[in-house]
Amino acid sequence: MTKPRPTMTQRGYDKLKETLDHLKTTRREQISEYMGQAIADGDLRESAAYDEARMQQSENEARIADIEYQLEHALIIAEDSAGGAGLGARIRVKDDKGKEHQFELVGTYEVDILKGKISDASPIGKALAGKHAGETVNVQLPKGTSRFEILAVEYD
Repeated sequence: MTKPRPTMTQRGYDKLKETLDHLKTTRREQISEYMGQAIADGDLRESAAYDEARMQQSENEARIADIEYQLEHALIIAEDSAGGAGLGARIRVKDDKGKEHQFELVGTYEVDILKGKISDASPIGKALAGKHAGETVNVQLPKGTSRFEILAVEYD
């Protein structure tokens, strides 16, 4: 079975490319130095430091391979020309309790909940996609249905 093509914004693509460059240069060098120190310390059969360095190297190379796949197969989505909420949009909403929230709609590989970046495949992301300021959406969440009034849809 083939993997689905990752969708992302141009900004997300660029950030992922920066991460890849960091992992290939700086991180590889750090791991190499750590491994060199462990080798210099002596017997590798009982070296926890060497085992740790090998594990870090393996994790780094796996992450590099994953990011290279994402970049090679990425589908860059442009912002919605009709002004509706799409990938890259910052959406300000008011929930049914009157509290305001701001979300940025991003592809699944760009999600960062702590920064308000939600996936276009999440329940809230699906409900907001294509909507405009002034519209209201109902979203089925684990704790029940929530209603959001869209206050603004903005792009950089």
